[in-house]
Amino acid sequence: MPKIELPEDHDGKSYWRGIEEKLDTPEFEEWAAREFPEGVEDLKDPMSRRKFLTLMGASMALAGLSACRRPVEKIVPYVKAPEDIIPGLSQYYATTMPFGLNAYGVLVKSHEGRPTKIEGNEKHPSSLGKTNAFAQAEILNLYDPDRAKKITLNGADSTWQAFVDFWRSESSRLKSQNGKGLAILTESFASPTLARLTNDFLAAYPEAKVVVYEPVSGENIFEGIRIATGVAMQPIYAYQNAKVVLALDADIFQRESEHIVNARGFIDGRRVTSEKDTMNRLYAVESAFSLTGAMADHRLRLQSRQIGAFVAALALELKAQGLSLPLDLSTYASHNFDKKWIAAVAKDLLANKGASVLVAGRQQPALVHALVHALNDALGNLDKTVSYCRFKDAVTPSREKFAAFVKEMQAGGIETLVMLGVNPIYNALADLNFADALKKVTHTIHFGSHLDETAKACEWQLPKAHFLESWGDARSADGTASLIQPLIAPLYADARSTVEVLNLITTGIEVKGYDLVRETWKKEATGPFEDFWRKALHDGVIENSASQKSYARIEWAKTVDAVLARLMERKGKDEKPADLEERAKHTYLGGNAVAKLLSEKPFVTTAADSKNLEVVFHPSPSTYDGRYANNAWLQELPDPIAKVTWDNAALMSQETAKSLGLKATFALSEHEREKVKLRFKGREIESPVWVVPGFADNSVTLLLGYGRTAVGRVGNGVGCNTYALRTTDAADFGTGVEIVKTNAETLVASTQYFGTMEGRAIVVEGTLAEYKKEPEFVDKKIPHFKPTNLYESPVKLDSGHQWGMVIDLNACIGCNACAIACQSENNIPVVGKEQTARGRHMHWIRIDRYFAGNDMNNPEMVYQPVACQHCENAPCEQVCPVAATVHDNEGLNSMIYNRCIGTRYCANNCPYKVRRFNYFNFQNDNMVWGGEVPLTVQMAMNPEVTVRSRGVMEKCTYCVQRIHTSQILAKNEKRELVDGEILSACQQVCPTDAIVFGNILDPNSKVAQLKKQNRKYELLAELNVKPRTSYLAKLRNP
Repeated sequence: MPKIELPEDHDGKSYWRGIEEKLDTPEFEEWAAREFPEGVEDLKDPMSRRKFLTLMGASMALAGLSACRRPVEKIVPYVKAPEDIIPGLSQYYATTMPFGLNAYGVLVKSHEGRPTKIEGNEKHPSSLGKTNAFAQAEILNLYDPDRAKKITLNGADSTWQAFVDFWRSESSRLKSQNGKGLAILTESFASPTLARLTNDFLAAYPEAKVVVYEPVSGENIFEGIRIATGVAMQPIYAYQNAKVVLALDADIFQRESEHIVNARGFIDGRRVTSEKDTMNRLYAVESAFSLTGAMADHRLRLQSRQIGAFVAALALELKAQGLSLPLDLSTYASHNFDKKWIAAVAKDLLANKGASVLVAGRQQPALVHALVHALNDALGNLDKTVSYCRFKDAVTPSREKFAAFVKEMQAGGIETLVMLGVNPIYNALADLNFADALKKVTHTIHFGSHLDETAKACEWQLPKAHFLESWGDARSADGTASLIQPLIAPLYADARSTVEVLNLITTGIEVKGYDLVRETWKKEATGPFEDFWRKALHDGVIENSASQKSYARIEWAKTVDAVLARLMERKGKDEKPADLEERAKHTYLGGNAVAKLLSEKPFVTTAADSKNLEVVFHPSPSTYDGRYANNAWLQELPDPIAKVTWDNAALMSQETAKSLGLKATFALSEHEREKVKLRFKGREIESPVWVVPGFADNSVTLLLGYGRTAVGRVGNGVGCNTYALRTTDAADFGTGVEIVKTNAETLVASTQYFGTMEGRAIVVEGTLAEYKKEPEFVDKKIPHFKPTNLYESPVKLDSGHQWGMVIDLNACIGCNACAIACQSENNIPVVGKEQTARGRHMHWIRIDRYFAGNDMNNPEMVYQPVACQHCENAPCEQVCPVAATVHDNEGLNSMIYNRCIGTRYCANNCPYKVRRFNYFNFQNDNMVWGGEVPLTVQMAMNPEVTVRSRGVMEKCTYCVQRIHTSQILAKNEKRELVDGEILSACQQVCPTDAIVFGNILDPNSKVAQLKKQNRKYELLAELNVKPRTSYLAKLRNP
């Protein structure tokens, strides 16, 4: 095979998907040559490919008849139809998805009482009409067949009445001792009803405890703000107002709080419609590549342990350039960081005072957050690009309090423990030995969605209802309240909501969640309650419920009285004088506290080396903290950075792997990776190694949320449990991990090289300066082709509606939300780890991740979503022997599933590699579920989309079912379609509006306007396939 020439733009930048491609290894050449390997048995039965093809002739003869045959279906009518349900028509209901201290307003699509799709609520400040991959996947969580179904007592089935009788007897005993020995261990929440019930609980049991624990939380952020201001608060960022953003080990697009609205705000500052526009600038300093680092204009890879020292060195440089900051930072005058890099950042920040923002990641220590807050204050950014809200109706986590609580359990001080939604046996800090402590508790009650690791060790297990089955309420980060209303009755009769269980624990009385929530809001409602209630349910948001922004300036005053006087001048309406006095008397006061702590606990300036490796823990973009481990959609979703699925691995740089004597490149067709032992503080796990360019050297990143042993048939045994290495002094990162070779390899499924379009200019990007200087720069970066044809095109696609799409690479952050939205909307099956490794994944839209540049240790990263391009001159249509893929009169490349005989000629002829083949009947013989897909999982399917069978090809349809639904509605209402009325699933979910769909013949449509931009280009346009999907070139602002 001839050597593959990597595409380069005029400045010599190359694009590559992995190290093997960049080095053009023999393994990569072999992989590229074997994209469609010969002699591979694709089907499970003994029929060979030769025999299959001999039978194809008969199939072709019958294909026309099968296309005309009406499928046999049985229907069962309602005995009495519900008044609000019209069979065949979907309805939307507003509700709220609680997520720790956050809440996302959503609209849920329901088919005859069955929720099937989740969208964002435009009226909600935390979603703005968009969602993320987790919200999309909650539909599958609802129908998870492995959810806890029955109440159990010591592992045996029991009843609610039995538990109620037990609790009434136990609570009577506990009340006689004022609740001494009783404790609730709960996940964090921000909910008016839960807060009210928690207060009632503490009033009923004065000596009881309420302890809050989250394995992944923002407690370092809250504590840092408390150090600097005297009170813990929640930061609210306005990235749309920032011209310069400095992310310090912070993934503001995925791992940090409020990432949906943050992504929207940031991208709003980068939207370019012409060469006259401006863009914000993003600097990222991080140890592991993140979505934020991929979007950065300037990126510095740095170990997590050095971030604090970097911030101090930056603060010192800012002072040197004229910033007023009364902190002694002379200790950090001598450092090994890139001085030119720091000087340039400092200059940019000072030039944009009041229009810049610094943000530190949640895993950074509290003191780093305090110093970052001080810098934002000194730069005049408060209340402009960042503001702060006090927590309202919330309980916040504390690892320190949790550790003290576990010690109390060990000492026998807790007699009865009620756990609400937590799984500490799986995810508690390893050195606390929570499982041993739990054995010292007499009565243990676990309330959770699954019979998980902790539930199995408890006396009682109570099934938790999904939020789509529950009544409740929640507050978003800015305090906006919204109601949680059920879309469906609990699938399992024993399931209860959190408010119902907490009320039972408090009062001993069973009350419906509906009544509990209404009781809360009867005290808060303005005007007639029923009118308020109906409006709140309809809108999904309670008006004027957001918290007041709090005064967050750092006080550098020397006396408490001086600070108190300033606080009294700026007292908010919800702040009491006594609260301000306590705040003023706080031991660590504002800037003085920051200065004191900096002198007492200086930041680490030295880097870890190969003999003293750093280990960093991050939540998984697929399983988060483990709560989504049994969600097959998310397990099969490729990691946006490593492109690994169904697994977690020890992620490290190429230089780190080499220093440890590990392989950096592999034979791509084998999918095997080296397995190593990671030893840390006397604990050990085994994990495969995955090398990723751009990671900090001598730093190993481990993703949390894998290695489950009791979650369900999907998640059990997937990956390794990295919580086993987390300790109280290294909960986020630590130093001293030892990596030992095992001389063993293990299967790791990755989509890194699937769908490779080699040797062609796929991604087009430039700089803002280049764009301003040469607005038509895109034309010079792509090949041009002028077709010569003796004949006119037989098909005229120039009337009626002609559908097309534009994807703005400048707005795509690679978050994968579109992939899960597409899977939910279009009934795309999961295939499992083994089939994914063989290239048989079924996603209709893939997010290609390219590394850019010639420095393999410090590359840039670019994302490009690729789905069926709906070519007007589609090569797939020309080779299908049975016309199973054809063009309709609106420009769609359509699939007729019951004509398809599975020759796969279309996939072979598609230059975009976007067609997917059903090698098995994934509905009846699914490897993930161990057989037929469970009936509850089938309830998640969209009835508007055909479920495909074995031997059938499928691909993106531009959500044709949504097109037809809107056309029918417009026809019934005797009107024309309105631009923006039809939203494809990927477009509707995209938090940054990177995807736009519509009628390209309407000159006023947004998609037609975008196609006129000078940044527009088509993928592989030189092939003359005339794709309907266009791309807008990516711009950076260095």
